[in-house]
Amino acid sequence: MMLMATTDLSSYFPILIIVLMAVSFGAINVIGSLVLGPRREGRVKAQSYESGMNPVGTARKRFNVRFYLIAMVFLVFDVEIVFLYPWATTFPNIAPMSHEGLIWLGRIFFFLLTTVVAYVYGYRKGVFRFD
Repeated sequence: MMLMATTDLSSYFPILIIVLMAVSFGAINVIGSLVLGPRREGRVKAQSYESGMNPVGTARKRFNVRFYLIAMVFLVFDVEIVFLYPWATTFPNIAPMSHEGLIWLGRIFFFLLTTVVAYVYGYRKGVFRFD
């Protein structure tokens, strides 16, 4: 005889509230910008808009490669935090001196080592020097 798992739909209520808040936030912002935003017509409407300033010069400006390296290093550390937080919250539940705990500890040290390698690479390329 198979046992059917009963689901309590009330446990999904907080998720429904968050989804409704996200959708309503987006809708309110779009409608608000349509109602309250400036209305430009003609040639002015076709111009690019950047932070309230009139655009000056060309859009094909060259950036230093350090800008992109800083962005990549930031992404490495950002992704590290995204993956490190769930591990840190579940690690106390794993017995630290068990075989499984040591495997997880080795995995996170390998992950942190890759982050250190990315940091050292950025440092050697001169990303963090602002001369």
